[in-house]
Amino acid sequence: MADSLRWQDILGHERNIERLRTMLREGRLPHALLFSGVAGVGKKKAARLVAAALLCKKADAPCGDCPSCRAFLAGTHPDYIEAAPESRGKGARVLRIEAVREIEKKAARKPLLSGRLVVLMDEADTMNEAAANSLLKTLEEPQGEVFFLLVTEKRAALLPTILSRVRDLHFGALPPAVIERHLLAQGVEGGQAKMLAAAADGSLSHALLLLEEDGLQLVEDAAQTLFSLRTLDMFRLWEKAEELGRLPRERGEDWLLALSRLLRDMLVLYAGSGALYHEERRVGLARALQDFSEERVFSLLVEVREALRRLRSNANARLVFEGLLMRLGNAWAGGR
Repeated sequence: MADSLRWQDILGHERNIERLRTMLREGRLPHALLFSGVAGVGKKKAARLVAAALLCKKADAPCGDCPSCRAFLAGTHPDYIEAAPESRGKGARVLRIEAVREIEKKAARKPLLSGRLVVLMDEADTMNEAAANSLLKTLEEPQGEVFFLLVTEKRAALLPTILSRVRDLHFGALPPAVIERHLLAQGVEGGQAKMLAAAADGSLSHALLLLEEDGLQLVEDAAQTLFSLRTLDMFRLWEKAEELGRLPRERGEDWLLALSRLLRDMLVLYAGSGALYHEERRVGLARALQDFSEERVFSLLVEVREALRRLRSNANARLVFEGLLMRLGNAWAGGR
């Protein structure tokens, strides 16, 4: 559970936070809200703050100090229910109908402390169809003063009937400057903070993970691979593909994301305007333009994104990287 209940702890999203606080003050918060957006941007933290505010009885909720807030912080609030998907064996994580029925059963009882009940469902997109249809009935006919807060990274995976019953609040990617300021406040060195913020794709949690796992080394490796394609013979290319294929899948995805950002920066240089993800690599990227036409860079970016899609769909990692590096090498050999 959270260690504090302060709106200012949420980075960015000022417009969404102001809307939420206004609706809370005026007592017109919908009984079902959807917090959607990419991972690591603060949407779940915002949903938990809304839950605490709904349960707190003070004017500028959540106050952080009343019995309700203390129980919320301790993870023992009797009127707050938080659900997340579970996996069985090696299967995918799913919110099953049994879990939804248990939530509905708890939500139907009388509140014990705050006069209302709040249900937060994390990764709501993982509900199977039976679970979603069961929840739909509760959303259509809520019993008593109960609020549902759904959190998802995959809004499109929710049933249209669910989407039609909730108010959607989209949480977009965080600007690199916002992430950089947070990293600096945490004591990260200036240059490193800037590069991590650029590599994080708008996600604070991704920036922190890159920091923890030395993710900037992946960026360096992706850049060196791109710039050395001219000298990679077939044997060394296979060797590199095998090395990348041994990476944990998440780090393999980060390597591909780093490569896609480098190619995107090359397109920005071709356009002659726009901010670069990796300003510190401007000279090397500009030099690479001598060997790639704008059309070729764009086609390579499409190839990298397809490789990322395949890797995320659980394809054989070594074969994904092998095929990609061969196409990149052929493109370089083909010149402009």
